[in-house]
Amino acid sequence: MPVLIVIATVLAMEGVAWASHKYVMHGFAWSWHRDHHQPHDSLLERNDRFALFGAALSIALFALGSPWVMGAGAWRPGTWLGLGVLLYGIIYTLVHDGLVHQRWFRWVPRRGYAKRLVQAHKLHHATASRLGAVSFGFVFVRDPARLRAELRRRRSLAMSADSL
Repeated sequence: MPVLIVIATVLAMEGVAWASHKYVMHGFAWSWHRDHHQPHDSLLERNDRFALFGAALSIALFALGSPWVMGAGAWRPGTWLGLGVLLYGIIYTLVHDGLVHQRWFRWVPRRGYAKRLVQAHKLHHATASRLGAVSFGFVFVRDPARLRAELRRRRSLAMSADSL
C-alpha cells in the first residue's frame, strides 16, 4: 500500500505543478516567475523560490507521518505522501532544471520523450509575457506539433485583437 501512495502522489503532483504553473506562476505570482522567462546569467532565479513550497509541503507531510514528531497521533500515510512529493521534486529538478534548462548538466536529446519534453518547454518559453503561453506541465507534456499549432492560433488571435 505505501508504494501505491507514493506513486499516486508523484502522479498527482504533476497536476498540482501544472495548475500552480498556469494559475499561480503565470497569474498573481508572475513577479517571481518572470525572470525564468528572461535571459540571464544568474545561478539562481526568483522563480527558484517556488521550490521552497514543495519542500515545505514534503517536510510537513513527513512530520505528520512521523511518530518522532507527532507521537501516537502520527498519521502514517503522511510519510508516504511526503516521500511522493519529495520524489516529484527530484524528478522536476532533474527534468526541468537539468534537462530542459541545462542548469546542472549538458545533454541535448535527439529523439524520444526527452526531446519532446525539451521541445514542449521551449514552446512554453516562446512567449515572454505571462499571457498566451502553452504547455504548463513539467513531466507529462503534449505533442509539440499540437503545441506549435495552439501557439500560432493564440498569436493570430492576439494580433487580430490588436488590430481592432
